[in-house]
Amino acid sequence: MQIHVIQQGDTVFSLSQLYGVNAQAIIDINELPAPEQLVVGQALVIPIIGQFYTVQQGDTFISIGEKFNVPYMELAQINALSIDQPLSIGLRLYIPPTEKTSISSFGYVEPLGNSVSPTLENAVRKHARLLTFLAPFSYRVQRDGTLEPPLLDDFLEIAAENNTYASLVVTNLEGPSFSTELMHIILTVQAVQNTLLDQIVNTAQTKGFSDVHFDFEFVAAEDREAYNTFLRKAKERFSQAGLLLSTALAPKTSADQPGLLYEGHDYKAHGEIADFVVLMTYEWGYSAGPAMAVSPLPEVRKVVEYALTEMPAEKIMLGQNLYGYDWTLPFVQGESFARALSPQQAIQLAWDQSVSIEYDERAQAPFFTYIDDGKEHEVWFEDARSIQAKFDLIKEKNLRGIAYWKLGLAFPQNWALLEDNFTIVKKKP
Repeated sequence: MQIHVIQQGDTVFSLSQLYGVNAQAIIDINELPAPEQLVVGQALVIPIIGQFYTVQQGDTFISIGEKFNVPYMELAQINALSIDQPLSIGLRLYIPPTEKTSISSFGYVEPLGNSVSPTLENAVRKHARLLTFLAPFSYRVQRDGTLEPPLLDDFLEIAAENNTYASLVVTNLEGPSFSTELMHIILTVQAVQNTLLDQIVNTAQTKGFSDVHFDFEFVAAEDREAYNTFLRKAKERFSQAGLLLSTALAPKTSADQPGLLYEGHDYKAHGEIADFVVLMTYEWGYSAGPAMAVSPLPEVRKVVEYALTEMPAEKIMLGQNLYGYDWTLPFVQGESFARALSPQQAIQLAWDQSVSIEYDERAQAPFFTYIDDGKEHEVWFEDARSIQAKFDLIKEKNLRGIAYWKLGLAFPQNWALLEDNFTIVKKKP
């Protein structure tokens, strides 16, 4: 699979000629609503076997081979070049495909309102084949330990049809926010806790869930050990019932990281108890914060590297956002709130505003700015380059896989590259 960044003058036809691919195939895989509306800086995926690489200053056969995990002798041979021949800057080399690694993938789906939209259901049907776990968000714990279910629509049937495990997501949400007080009740009132575990096991067995996923957030520091104890108790119950246990973890870079989001999450304990964890490695750029990349690669890497000191790689799922934000500037804390948008919506916005898309090499994320009604805007989102950088990190660190927040946001390049990079672990039929 080739990632091509649109330059001035590029057209779908010229790309089809350049790569020897049918133009309609390029349109289809990128879900281009108006193929003539290509934005300079937009990243497309081109459906070819392998990819091409343009030689940069300082490149050698050895360094390029290491970059793409291809033996340098094979690289020279396939391009009909001598290994003793210096590489010219700008030379285009063909890189053959490498063997895919197997990973698990986890997809949250969050119905909003009183019904499941056809768009959301269609997205789940479309992408379930590339998911190991489908996770309807969420079963909310009530203060008596009972569960308030989410809208499930046909999600469990779709999971079964695609040999995808269903994950029962349990949260301490009250209204729009995670509740520290509710969490304290769950962890300290044994009657509530016992009711909760009974309800979870009964629901999982009745509905056909295979995994119980605790997304408990804003856990007070003083409840940290109680949370660990609860997880051990839950794990024993779930194992007896043949259920997996997984948890969502705040993006920590040290054991003693301060802040309500972090202090109640014990990476070492979760790594010992849970079958796997989801690192919530996104929201550095968030709706109520200043404009920046949502999941900048250096910060994501720091979280992964800390997690690897506390738990094995095969238990770690890398959290990944499928959205971006449009900020109105100047940012004012407490008064400014960014608008969420999908990658496809971001590209359409750049076209509508007649601006080019830029790419931050440090953050490994695309962005652009525009002026609307006299106000400056800054948009950060995800594209083929940014998601490939996360896939490369997963492969580099041999992680268990990737977890998407959340399905229903159009990002076709992600799914094309996911399938090109990995073999997705599926439930046995």
